[in-house]
Parts: sequence; C-alpha cells; structure tokens
Amino acid sequence: MNQILRERPEQQYAAELAALVREDREPRPHGWRLSPRAVAVYLLGGTLADGTIISPKYIGRRRLIEVAIATLATDRALLLLGLPGTAKTWVAEHLCAAISGDSTLLVQGTAGTTEEALRYGWNYALLLSRGPSREALVPGPVMRAMESGSLVRVEELTRIPSDVEDSLITILSEKSFPVPELGIAIEAVRGFNLIATANSRDRGVNELSAALRRRFNTVILPVPSTIDEEVEIVHRRVESLGRALELPVESPVVDEIRRVVTIFRELRTGHTDDGRSRLKSPSGSLSPAEAISVINSGISLAAHFGDGRLRSGDLAAALTGAVIRDPERDPLVWREYLETVIRDRDGWGDLYHACREVE
Repeated sequence: MNQILRERPEQQYAAELAALVREDREPRPHGWRLSPRAVAVYLLGGTLADGTIISPKYIGRRRLIEVAIATLATDRALLLLGLPGTAKTWVAEHLCAAISGDSTLLVQGTAGTTEEALRYGWNYALLLSRGPSREALVPGPVMRAMESGSLVRVEELTRIPSDVEDSLITILSEKSFPVPELGIAIEAVRGFNLIATANSRDRGVNELSAALRRRFNTVILPVPSTIDEEVEIVHRRVESLGRALELPVESPVVDEIRRVVTIFRELRTGHTDDGRSRLKSPSGSLSPAEAISVINSGISLAAHFGDGRLRSGDLAAALTGAVIRDPERDPLVWREYLETVIRDRDGWGDLYHACREVE
C-alpha cells in the first residue's frame, strides 16, 4: 500500500484530536468540533485528565493563538501576517484541523489565481448540453466551506490580483454571494470562516484594499524571540519530517541545529549573539523554515552518503545556498561572516573549513 508523503494534520494528529473531543466539556461555537479552549490546548500543547499528552504545534506567545481562535469564533475573518517561516501556514492548517476537522479547503494565492478558484466554475460539458444548472456548477473551496460551515484557507492573499481579492469583500461582509446564471445566492452555513496568510516582507502583486483589510482581524506572528525557542521549533519539525521521510540518521542533532540557528539569527539581526560585532545581513529571510530545510538536507546527505551521523560537511552546501540568494551581494556578506565570526569561534573550525570548501 502506498504511503502518503505528507499527512494532513487531522490524519497525523488524529489520536490527539480524538482525545480532546472525548475530554472537551466546554461550550463549542456552532459547527466547531472542539471548544476554543480545547483548540488552544491542541495548538499549544498540554496534558489531558486521562494522561494523553498533546504535543505543541506552535511555540511562541500564547496570547496570539488565543486571539486567532477567538477571532474565528466571531463573524470576522483572520489574517495571519508575518515574515517567511513564522509558521503562518502551519498555524492555519492546524486551526482548520482542530475546528473543522478538514484542512484541505485551500486556495493557493498566485498572480494567476482567478475568481473561479475562490467561488465556483462550470462543468462545460454539462453546461453546453443542459445549460446553466446546479449540477453543472463546480464549487470552489470557499463555496464548499460556506455550504458545509467549515474553515477555508487562502494562502498568500497579497499575491492574488486585486479584482479577485475584492470578490472576497461580499463573501466576508454578507456571508453570501450571487450566482447570476442560476438566479440564486450561495448562503454561508454557521461555522464558516476564512483564514488568510500574507508575507509581511513580500508585498505581493497588490496591496490589500482598505475595504478588504477591514474585514479581517490581523494577528502578526513574530520570529522566535529566543534562540532556545527557535532551536526547539526547528528540532521538533526536523524530527517530524525525519519520521515521515524515514531518514535513518543518528540522534541527537540538536548541537548542529543550534549552530545553524545561531548563524541565521546573527545574520538576520545584523549582530553576533554576544552583541559585540556588527554584521551585514544577506538578502534572504533566514527563517526557521529555512533552517529546517538546511538540517533536513544535511540529514539526507548523512543518511545516504555518509555514516548516518550529521556532520558539518553535510550542512555546508545547504547552509551556503540558504545564505547566498543574491549572487552579487550575498557572497561577500557570507565570506565576511565566515572570516570574522565562524573561523575564530571555539569548536566551529570544522564548520568553517566545510563552508570554505563549498565556496
């Protein structure tokens, strides 16, 4: 039997969600599988009365998650805003899994996203043979969420063309939209709401109109505040992805994760961890998501072409590639960091030489 490469949250954490459903005695908004308090436990982690351990899905400020959940219990949509790699999509997926039991209702925003991708399209064979009818209507993710009373996600909202963005205004304001061809309107069932994500660094194709922005409550997800918090985030995701990909690598890899996270944080903030040296920052975001990618690439190299133990040589190529995005400016920034920081740092000589070999 073929195994799914990436399980949806409602599949991967089915046991945790079932335990929360059994234990949950709090009031639930109409159409929600869990109460807001139980959703917060699912996202932030905890131990239930029966001893079930709920793993944290988001590591950061509790209040941000509480505000996001409370927003979805109202008639306002939720906009998760932040730099790349601040877990916007991850949080949105898990909110949908916990509240609606389905994280698959998704519109991926691109410059080519059409209004049909949001609302509905047509089965043209039926349309030509029978004319406009309910059977010929092909509902999009937003329409399906409205009819089922579920949450729907819109990723990279600011990358959607402005006229398509504005088609959301009626949906979010009136909780309905017309189908002129059939002379009917699609009405949202209670429980329907929308979670959008947007990158605060990439302004996308269009700025959100003031009218559309007013329909959202915005929650800004920050980068991790401490290095320990960021190391824990990267470590948890690396372990999860390693199990899914069945990478036979020796544990632990925490020391290498800490080195990669330290490098990314220092280059991102423009100064060393001790605050003594000022640094130039490269063009990339160097987010936790990119740190996860670097570590996973290194683990794959160690597993398939090494002795199964993650070493500096396995990390060097992916690490260099993550830092150097602008071929003209970033190599100078990276080389200066290698020579002034990594070369003289105790215990980092192996990483210095491995990275210099890649250049």
